[in-house]
Amino acid sequence: MTQVTVKRMWKNFGSQVVLENVNLHIGDHEFVTIVGASGCGKTTFLKILLGIETPSKGEFLIDGDPLAGEPGPDRGIVFQRYSLFPHLTVMQNLLLGLEFQGSPLLGRLFGARRRRALERARDLLEAIGLQDAAGKYPAQLSGGMQQRLSIAQSVICEPKILLLDEPFGALDPGITADMHALILKLWNMNKMTIFMVTHDLQESFELGTRVLVFDKVRIDPQAPEAFGATVTYNIPLKGHRSAVGE
Repeated sequence: MTQVTVKRMWKNFGSQVVLENVNLHIGDHEFVTIVGASGCGKTTFLKILLGIETPSKGEFLIDGDPLAGEPGPDRGIVFQRYSLFPHLTVMQNLLLGLEFQGSPLLGRLFGARRRRALERARDLLEAIGLQDAAGKYPAQLSGGMQQRLSIAQSVICEPKILLLDEPFGALDPGITADMHALILKLWNMNKMTIFMVTHDLQESFELGTRVLVFDKVRIDPQAPEAFGATVTYNIPLKGHRSAVGE
């Protein structure tokens, strides 16, 4: 079970208020899509959830506990730009997370532990349709294949929460449809809770079990940085898709 609770949270950068008085409760295995105008704090919210930013005040809890002070294996993230190592093959890119998780000092697994990691990586490559590309390098893959691998990198350690920051924005529409099917498949396979930032309103309603709209409710033209954004709409999509499967 993974639940996210946000209570009266604010985030400032110096005198600039980015987020103000955010209150949320997200249940286990929800697919939360986040929309709103550019600059309204959507990515900042993801960074706080990831652990690379901290709230200025208020609470941000996962399963009732405060967020850890740094990113951990319980949270994975996928950006719009691919986070792949160009000098490693598809299989090596995918194994890297398991190796650092299982052997933080050496970054290598041996014996039975390596065999189990290889089996897990092969199963995931098959699930994302890249089993025939295991020995290729990122430069030899199409954009869609690279993003498939980026997503697989983020889920191979089985995080409780997956964060997606406009992951499909740079892809062609035909490829995007395939990626939607893939992320829903992995969401159900791994029983994760997903938070996805998107500028595509249709995408947010097609994928999400809940849509959050971030916007400013207070604006001062004389002091544009004095107020931040908050969640102005929190829309549960009941009947759209069950939180336990298609």
